[in-house]
Amino acid sequence: MTEFVTTTVQGGVGYLTLQRPQALNALSLEMIRAVTDALDRWAADPAVAAVVVAGAGGKAFSAGGDIRWFHRAYHEGDPLLQQFFVEEYALNYRIHRYPKPYIALMDGVVMGGGMGISQGARRRIVTDRTKMAMPETNIGLFPDVGGGWFLARTPGRLGEYLGLTGVVIHAADALYAGLADLYLPANALAELVASLHNTTFASGDAVLAHVDAFALSHADACQPRDSQLAKLYDPIDRLFAGATVEAIVQAVSDAPKDVPADWAAQTAAMLRSRSPLMLCVTLEQIRRARDMSLEDELRMELGMMHEVFARGDGVEGIRALAIDKDHQPRWNPSRLDDVSAARVRAFFDSPWRREDHPLAALGR
Repeated sequence: MTEFVTTTVQGGVGYLTLQRPQALNALSLEMIRAVTDALDRWAADPAVAAVVVAGAGGKAFSAGGDIRWFHRAYHEGDPLLQQFFVEEYALNYRIHRYPKPYIALMDGVVMGGGMGISQGARRRIVTDRTKMAMPETNIGLFPDVGGGWFLARTPGRLGEYLGLTGVVIHAADALYAGLADLYLPANALAELVASLHNTTFASGDAVLAHVDAFALSHADACQPRDSQLAKLYDPIDRLFAGATVEAIVQAVSDAPKDVPADWAAQTAAMLRSRSPLMLCVTLEQIRRARDMSLEDELRMELGMMHEVFARGDGVEGIRALAIDKDHQPRWNPSRLDDVSAARVRAFFDSPWRREDHPLAALGR
């Protein structure tokens, strides 16, 4: 194991805890390898009936990948930059197909890579502290870690809205969008973990039944009907149905009177601040992903990420947000009008033949 990931087995449950709270449990390659190793061992271990994954510190499950390292690795020409995504996406797939119940305690910040290691869980538990987002367009990236796949499977056009804007949502929104399964107040989450520790389980189904029964007593505290997304579903579904990002931005900017004016203005401003290139790439990604298998979508994402660091806006976006912190990214191009169809298409032309793809083995 690594100092940033701890593992224990107790009462038939394997506990994985991300231990990097000073960085909001952002994932490093070392952490990805430690989680992968634990899951591989536990899959074959009869003493482990289920897995529970959580983040230490009380502020974040995981805020995503270690973007500062991405920036440094790019400038140093470190080949581990590509390897990070190869191994991260393989782990994401492993979680979605894990043979034993995998339960994610999505307390606090859950963004980017944190979504990648939780969306494949059999039970995704959110709390009153959950702040969930796929905010990649804000740093010149796209919603990866299977983001195209799981966003494309949210109701209506919510996937386009969440992927393009990167807006932060909360527990009721996550339940409504199908990005979470259960709700617990944060203080009750600690009680759930304590009750799991004090019980011995003979099967994964017994662990799931225990978790479900515990959450049932708190179900009335947070319902999908309480979601802001639910209240905005109709305008989102209409305004984000446009064939292009330009059409969507125009529709939001000219929203009719039945659309809340403050929400429309904030949404339009958000879209205008994002990387124009990556907005177009993200829209294409989500719409392609609706008809793709998870493994094919992850393979597509790896090719997209290769293009991001070859000719995209990722390095500049990370510089502006996390390195210099001037929050003045110089997007290339700077205007939606100047994003060509050929530039967008390049993100979907894989640099590998299918049989040579680093993720060729997924799904086999």
